[in-house]
Order: sequence, then C-alpha cells, then structure tokens
Amino acid sequence: MLLSEQCYKKIDRELAKYPADQRQSAVMAALAHAQVELGWLSPDTMQEVADYIGMPAIAVQEVATFYNMYNTRPVGKHKITVCTNLPCALSGGERAAHHLMQKLGVEFRGTTEDGQFTVLEGECMGACGDAPVMLVNNHRMCSFMSNEKIDALVDELKEAKQ
Repeated sequence: MLLSEQCYKKIDRELAKYPADQRQSAVMAALAHAQVELGWLSPDTMQEVADYIGMPAIAVQEVATFYNMYNTRPVGKHKITVCTNLPCALSGGERAAHHLMQKLGVEFRGTTEDGQFTVLEGECMGACGDAPVMLVNNHRMCSFMSNEKIDALVDELKEAKQ
C-alpha cells in the first residue's frame, strides 16, 4: 500500500459526493490527494487508485496523462509552472521563464540537482491580465512576476525547505 490511511480518508470524502455507481467521478480528486502525499503519480500509485475506486487502471492513467496538473514522473519539491501562452508571452512570460530557468540552472521540464525545483511551461492559467504568471505546486498563483519577484519567490521556497 503506497497511500496512507489519511489519504484514503480524503479519497473517501470525495467518493461520498457521488452515487455508489459513479465512483469514477472522484478520480481527479483522488489523484490530486495521492499526488500531494507522494509528490507524483507512479504507475503503481495509479493502479492503487484505480483498484480503490473500482475502475480500469488505463482509465486512471488516461486522466493523469491528459491533465497537466498531474505529475506522471518525479518532480522537484517545488514545481513552478510558467504561463507562456500568447497573452502572457507578450506581457513578459517568456522573459520571466528565461530569468527563472537561468536562476535555477535548468531548462523547461528540468529539475535542479538538489531536487528542490522543477520548471514547466504551462498553458493558460486564466490570469492574462496579471501576466506574467506562475503557478507553484498547482496551488499558489503568483502574478506580475518581475525579475525581483521571481528572485524573492525562489529565495522564499528555498528557505521553506529548512
């Protein structure tokens, strides 16, 4: 068993929102809980979620690989996704991404040697007016990211590991 009892309790709360014959409706939330706990969704984790929910493992894998918020390979402790869609790109997204990658010494989809940071290129985050925007670990939106704000964010996240 890869997932903890606490994680299963969270999944059970998600399952309770749907009729018994619609358990698969909770798959996205179940994957999110599993990812928060383990950091990424390995094939074994996806199989465990599939078995628990009662759906084919391939269907769970299809969900996990379709949506970009799921990590199907290991990522750093801090996953920073930079929006580079056209509105953000025109408003500094490319510059912000370049500055972040230069500061961390990685390219897109790269993870720092210490395993702390992964930088990803992201699709529209629905905050075009706040560009450039970044999303930290799928939960924290950072707006108007100047070089100074990027430096402060990286420093804050580095300090959080201690």
